[in-house]
Amino acid sequence: MDMCFSRLILSLCTSLLLFALAGCDRHQGSASSEDNVHKALTVDKQAAASSKAAASGNAAFVKAPDIELPFHREVLSNGLTVIVHEDHKAPVVAINIWYKVGSKDEPPGKTGFAHLFEHLMFNGSENFPGEYFEPFQRSGATDMNGTTNNDRTNYFETVPVGALDMALWMESDRMGHFKGAISQEKLDEQRGVVKNEKRQGENAPYGTAFEEIARATFPSDHPYSWTTIGSMQDLDNASLEDVKQWFTDYYQPANAILVIAGDITVAEAMEKARQYFGNIPSTAVPPKLENWELPTQVEKRKVITDQVPQTRIYKVWNVPAIGSEEENALDLMTSLLANRKNSWLYRRLVRDEQVATSVSAFYYGRQLAGQLIIMVDVKPGQSVENVETLLDQELDEFVRNGINAKELRRIKQSEFASLVKGLEKIGDFGGKTDILARSEFYYGDPGALINGLDDYAKVSEADVQNVAQEWLTSEQFTLIISPKEDYSTSGKEVDRSALPAIDKTVDLALPEQQVFTLENGLKVVLAERHDTPAVFMSLQFRSGAAADGETPGLASMAARMLSEGAGEYDSLSFSARQEELGASIGASSGLDYNTLSFSALKSQLKPSLELFRDVISSPLFPEADLKRVKSNWLDAIRQEEAQPQGLAMRKLPPLLYGENHPYGAPLTGSGTPEAIESITREDLVKFHRTWLRPDNAQLVVVGDVTRAEIEKLLNETLGNWTAPADALPTLDIPMVERPPKPRVYLLDRPGAQQSYIMAGLVMPPWSAEGAEAFDAMASAIAGKFTSRINMNLREDKHWSYGARAVSMDAEAQRPYIVVAPVQTDKTAAAMKELVKEYQDYLGKRPIKDSELNDYKDDEILKQSARFQTKGQLLSSIAWQVEKGLPAEYIADYPDRVAALTKEQVEQAAKQYLAPDQFTWLVVGDLKKIQKPIEALNLGPVEVLPTN
Repeated sequence: MDMCFSRLILSLCTSLLLFALAGCDRHQGSASSEDNVHKALTVDKQAAASSKAAASGNAAFVKAPDIELPFHREVLSNGLTVIVHEDHKAPVVAINIWYKVGSKDEPPGKTGFAHLFEHLMFNGSENFPGEYFEPFQRSGATDMNGTTNNDRTNYFETVPVGALDMALWMESDRMGHFKGAISQEKLDEQRGVVKNEKRQGENAPYGTAFEEIARATFPSDHPYSWTTIGSMQDLDNASLEDVKQWFTDYYQPANAILVIAGDITVAEAMEKARQYFGNIPSTAVPPKLENWELPTQVEKRKVITDQVPQTRIYKVWNVPAIGSEEENALDLMTSLLANRKNSWLYRRLVRDEQVATSVSAFYYGRQLAGQLIIMVDVKPGQSVENVETLLDQELDEFVRNGINAKELRRIKQSEFASLVKGLEKIGDFGGKTDILARSEFYYGDPGALINGLDDYAKVSEADVQNVAQEWLTSEQFTLIISPKEDYSTSGKEVDRSALPAIDKTVDLALPEQQVFTLENGLKVVLAERHDTPAVFMSLQFRSGAAADGETPGLASMAARMLSEGAGEYDSLSFSARQEELGASIGASSGLDYNTLSFSALKSQLKPSLELFRDVISSPLFPEADLKRVKSNWLDAIRQEEAQPQGLAMRKLPPLLYGENHPYGAPLTGSGTPEAIESITREDLVKFHRTWLRPDNAQLVVVGDVTRAEIEKLLNETLGNWTAPADALPTLDIPMVERPPKPRVYLLDRPGAQQSYIMAGLVMPPWSAEGAEAFDAMASAIAGKFTSRINMNLREDKHWSYGARAVSMDAEAQRPYIVVAPVQTDKTAAAMKELVKEYQDYLGKRPIKDSELNDYKDDEILKQSARFQTKGQLLSSIAWQVEKGLPAEYIADYPDRVAALTKEQVEQAAKQYLAPDQFTWLVVGDLKKIQKPIEALNLGPVEVLPTN
């Protein structure tokens, strides 16, 4: 499930929330449904727009990027809208189907129905009963999901070209042949899964906030007055007849948009669309809710308590819907207010007054209405009344004179740069299929969002000032959550007796890796890719948690502080400079490496590299900013400890490795409160001088640049960065022994609706020898949706929303962690099932031929999409360089997987897995779970102290 928050560029990011794009003119360039025109949306009108903006004195104008997103739009005779886009850079095709139905179409008393039905759609169809993911997870499919929001439901996947017929057969089968596959058993199963999803959401801190907001800001008869996930009572009331009628009413071609994009021609795509979807009939589609009078502003407040680590303030205003004239200005206003270091509320509340740890704001745009929402996390120990007073004062000041043309230009430039980089992906959230479908759904034109960039670029100071004055009024809903004490058809019938065969040919065209060394000794690996005018880089240097010593979190803190100013730029001007250039520079920390990431437009490459150089060679680590970051960091640790997952990730590593082991620090990378409090500027300077040096680093470059160009630029910008005279320290990671028998640790979370189960096992270090067998072994038991433990706990017993296991990458012994959030009354039973699954896997039910063959097919075919974007290619090459592997290692991977045998995978299971040596950690309500867990007799049970 997703919730549709309207932001132009944020829709290009993959996160749990799907953001709707904004910034377009819905009346501009609408395509006829019958003209079959191959329409190219080349946005080349900026010169005229620039002249017009200059003439009108718009100081906030910026030039929109020149973006081509050609498409073909056609409506089949049964009413299905088909949109096709060609992109031949990778041998993959993305499919995205939007059904024009969401939670706003639910009648009162049946809330949550649209989302429940989305879950049912993954339970097989009339001609393919069983798990819908199954054929996709042996065909190399990626980016596969389904989402529901207030306005619509969509399903999407990216598949290798050879699997396209299979994917279209499956999508069309559940569009046209699903009703007969719906059973009471499947309804009950998915009802249980959705209820656990609801429990999981509500079990998280602030998990009920949007339900409170929906109820308080919309009249009870308004379709937005309930959340997409609905109520437990309504979910229980959903009947089999309701489900079948929902399918009949809404899941028909005339109520759907099909987008096909990728390595396929328009003619081929349309032929396949007619072949698979053309004979599916449409009946009368229920009348659509297209508008609803904007609800009047409410002036009320509500204060509630919950198991949260700090108070959060929500301010909510009802504003115009998607497609309104104010949409662009509302969106830009939220970026001026929050979400950036230079934003008004962040500067005042987080940096200057230091009374809050975070501030965010967004325009929540939907078809019938929009909302402006501001959220402030109050710093523990601060007066909530004082923070709210400061917030209101700052909003009042912003309304009067807070709009600055220079800031507005920076925001636009930054978001345009993100758009250019994000458009490399054809599928998934924010990919090309998503943009085309969203444009068609919300504006009736697949090109609306791209065409609308001109309007976004032309938003003026006055436009934003006007919407601020009109909507940021004292009439608002304030929610405070504080901690508790404690049609006709055409086309021939498709053969649905068998799934179309998958062409298993994988033809990868990977760019050559060019290796060279800069004058300062830094090793560089370059892969040229010239599809978009952008350059991506990754600078890795050995350090990470392994270099923390007695200060857990030091490497992470150093990474965080690198963005707090460098060279001649302090923290705010550094952030502003990135926005001006459309560049992005970030840092992250892992167990063994820290990484500096970089991306820039080709046109701004040199000045962006100069900024990158400053971060590498001359970070400021300012004392005042360190004090603020440390304070907020400590608050973030409290947030982690308030969430079952975060708490478990903090507490499990020392149980696996020991308190003083380099890997014994919290897996979140945030360290311990004592260590973070002790970090000084001198510690950061020493860490930087010790580890960030050219003889301890490697740079990977992928993008629109030649070796001659980039080598010259890198020597010019990084040439003065040299290694110190001191010898590079070594990092020795001690080995640890597995426990001789299982151990069980419990953490109390009174009143929790779910228990969070983790089981950890220390694995040997990664090795190229046997790596493929290990991955195949791990995937079948717990590594993907159709793995054994997920099918057991989610699909068979519906005790959990999802159960998985991950093996984290490390230079030394790796942590292998099983994760299963389950409903409280099934905690002990779920642990018993997990043990049984692992024991059976090692004994009477080893990996089956079908499981191995499915894994091999899926993994080999998945390579088609693995290098679709520059970022994906960069990540793969950086990992290869980190492991010291030759360039051909990536290209030869499919051959190594294809050669796997069942015996090799069985041997890997026996070599690595040992459920009788698991270290268990369970976070939950001990009054309800402790005695049943003790009765399992897995091993000694110890209750850990809680803060």
